[in-house]
Amino acid sequence: MSSTTSTVERAFQAALYDATDTTLDTGASLLASDPASDAELDRRGREFVATAWRRGWQPADVVRLVRRDLDDVHLSLVSALIRAQAPDDGPRGPRWAAQLDELTAEAPPRTDRFSHATALLELYRLLLRLPTLEPLAEPARRQPGTGSGSGSDSRMLGRIRALLAKAEATGFPEEAEALSAKAQELMARHSVDEALLAARAPAPDAPGACRIGVEPPYEQAKAVLLDAVSAANHCQAVWNEPLGFSTVVGFEADLEAVELLYTSLLVQATTAMTKAEAAQRAGGRKRTKAFRQSFLAAYAHRIGSRLAAAAETQVTDDLLPVLASREVAVTAATDRMFPETVTTRLRGVSDEAGWTEGAEAADRAQVRSRPRLP
Repeated sequence: MSSTTSTVERAFQAALYDATDTTLDTGASLLASDPASDAELDRRGREFVATAWRRGWQPADVVRLVRRDLDDVHLSLVSALIRAQAPDDGPRGPRWAAQLDELTAEAPPRTDRFSHATALLELYRLLLRLPTLEPLAEPARRQPGTGSGSGSDSRMLGRIRALLAKAEATGFPEEAEALSAKAQELMARHSVDEALLAARAPAPDAPGACRIGVEPPYEQAKAVLLDAVSAANHCQAVWNEPLGFSTVVGFEADLEAVELLYTSLLVQATTAMTKAEAAQRAGGRKRTKAFRQSFLAAYAHRIGSRLAAAAETQVTDDLLPVLASREVAVTAATDRMFPETVTTRLRGVSDEAGWTEGAEAADRAQVRSRPRLP
């Protein structure tokens, strides 16, 4: 065993398998004192990334978890690791390529060796403990000119979600409204309706699947909304609450429609909720978590009813056999991926004003009908 490998092994033994600050400091001190170990440390990081892929994770999944559980410096580090590992990876589908395109291009910030080693070890701890996920079957690539599905779509959706996350996290109503307005502007520029209308390509032979982030706060209501959008678009959604995402199973055109429509409705919900809260404050009531939870729960429930009713109007007798066969295929694929699922009851719905405002906002939301299936 070389000295550099020995340093990395001793640092890993000290820091990765014991989650205390003391052992983390010990491992970081070993690495900081041996600059010759840097190349081996980076190589091992790429191995951790490759192992995550073998466990069913995808770039967006890892980035989402790092953003939730760690800090910005770790986000830069994991993005750099994923980019560095990509040339050694095998061929992947267009969704994977779009996720790579979304990675931050910013280099990790310059810092002292000890701090850098500490951040790397914290990131490696997370990667080492990633559980095995259900592997996603990516649908067949579309023929050129038959639909959208480009990396630019995913990048725009990522920007919109980031704005929404900031709008929900800020404690300043004016900032929240400005962020929500910017998200709406991006959504309009992205032209969701045009993207949905472009999804007329023939369906592949079998359903695929994608993961969509369902992140706090109010993740239960968001999961209900995503489930409603999925059902209306001939897909099925399975929520993984601990890891903050739902897996949506369906045909490619339907998966794109779900992602786009869900994002659009979430933009509208956040904007409407911001305005409703402003009215509540004008009446002397402070912003409350119960109001937001109840608002989003009612919004999701009412949107589900509207989407289901709209979907029924699109069904004609000649489409029934097609829809039935697709439903069987999607159900079979979902059952193979998730042989055991449980239902959960929506919690925290206790604010009458929030529920009323949310239901009214859902009635005002724009819900365009899907193009008929080929």
